[in-house]
Amino acid sequence: MPEHDVDPARSAFDGLGPDSPETLEWRRVHPITPLVRGWAVVGAAVVILGQQSLEGGPRGGLLALVSSEYWWTLLAALAAVALVGWGYSALAWRMTTFAVGEQTVHLRRGILFRQQRHARLDRLQSVDIRQPLVARFFGLCELTLETAGGTDSGVAIGFLKGADADELRAELLARAAGLKVGGTRHVADAAPAPSDVVTAPVPEGTELDAAPQDAGQPAQPLPAASLEAPQVPVLTVPLGRLIASVVRSGAMITLLLWALGVVVVMIVTGEFAVISASLPAVLGAGGYLFNRLTGEFDFRVAISPDGVRLRHGMLETRSQTIPPGRVQAVRLVQSLLWRDRDWWRVQVNVAGYGGESEEKNSVLLPVGTREEALTVLSLVLPDLGVDEPRRVLDAGLDGDSRTESAYVTAPRRTRILDPVAWRRNGFTVTGRALLLRRGRVVKVLDVVPHERTQSLAVSQGPWQRRLGVASFQVHSTEGPVHPEVPHLEAADAALLMTEQARRARTARAAAGPERWMERQGE
Repeated sequence: MPEHDVDPARSAFDGLGPDSPETLEWRRVHPITPLVRGWAVVGAAVVILGQQSLEGGPRGGLLALVSSEYWWTLLAALAAVALVGWGYSALAWRMTTFAVGEQTVHLRRGILFRQQRHARLDRLQSVDIRQPLVARFFGLCELTLETAGGTDSGVAIGFLKGADADELRAELLARAAGLKVGGTRHVADAAPAPSDVVTAPVPEGTELDAAPQDAGQPAQPLPAASLEAPQVPVLTVPLGRLIASVVRSGAMITLLLWALGVVVVMIVTGEFAVISASLPAVLGAGGYLFNRLTGEFDFRVAISPDGVRLRHGMLETRSQTIPPGRVQAVRLVQSLLWRDRDWWRVQVNVAGYGGESEEKNSVLLPVGTREEALTVLSLVLPDLGVDEPRRVLDAGLDGDSRTESAYVTAPRRTRILDPVAWRRNGFTVTGRALLLRRGRVVKVLDVVPHERTQSLAVSQGPWQRRLGVASFQVHSTEGPVHPEVPHLEAADAALLMTEQARRARTARAAAGPERWMERQGE
């Protein structure tokens, strides 16, 4: 029997109705996929053989080995590794198929141990298109579906032609939204048939150039090409600002101070071995800054009926689509070095993101002005449920207990616990979200929609008990945003916990179905 890598939440519809394995059309990815994936094995072999030659080869290292009579052994070893790597990748391609049903996306793979993964479309959190450097030469992309099932719940389909990946993404987002997609598609083998249609009302909520549709009229069939929802560009992060933000980051300052310290120690002691001892730390910090710059290069934000679209990357390009209502929490953060430019960074928690993908996929805006940060916030949370949202947000970004605002703040006696930022610690509640602010050197504002509240906690240490205060936390999905506010009055924290639990239950009950197009059709 094949091994099934499936959890019950994602396989609830397996074998039922239109998603029965007998009714699905199984497709293969692009035939060049083994060549793209095999390069990783060849590259690793080159590195290993180079290290072994330098350490144990003839005197003179790798150059002497190449120029000696043993040069053919190196080429034979590389050729053997390449054949094995590409052969294994070809066999893996042969055993990999995927299918798209009305309710679920299915992926079968594995050579010795067969796996079958299922991703429920009504639990779809985001759809990403990734294009590594090697795949870019062949015009191929990998499609990744993130679902609300933890860090290992995603389904990666790759590699596909760029046009096929865009079409498949549009189809998946349409099905996830509740649209009825007709016809059959052959992603890797043939072009879509002209008769493929989708029957659904025109999406609302975004001003786009689309044909109007009268209310109450039956849904008109749309050609398959119209599945790709139009988008409106919102903003682009200039390269100069991105470079300046990296230079002004804490990691860059730490790297410079570390390098200065190494130089001083080397001059004082006269030992050059200090450089080699500090090399791992320098490479780690330098690698982080390099990844930050290349990963957030050419960052673009757009809005469309199927969600917020992000595109970024230099060596590896990523195109993300986050459907409406899938963002669990938002953080606006500003470091001290960004204060004079009033720059802000916006991060989000999206269920399914985590682990290695967290840093790359959880950024909604790497660096932007206050207006741009608030604009991006409005894309994922259009309505705060308050009459003057800008005043509330500005108070969360800059305000403290000395300014009049709607925020409940920490008492004065907590300055012994947090002498710098105690005036900033506070929260406020609107009709749609809970806002938590904290920090003076690094300002933080967390925004959590009521319906996305996972669980709540109040903690109290020994010094807090003595002062009669407590810290309040909102537990969100895995990600960079950890909403909390420290050192509130114990009574305020307890009341907030009770009231927020009630608000979360009420908001979830009124949220309706996960498929947002079905909500619009009600």
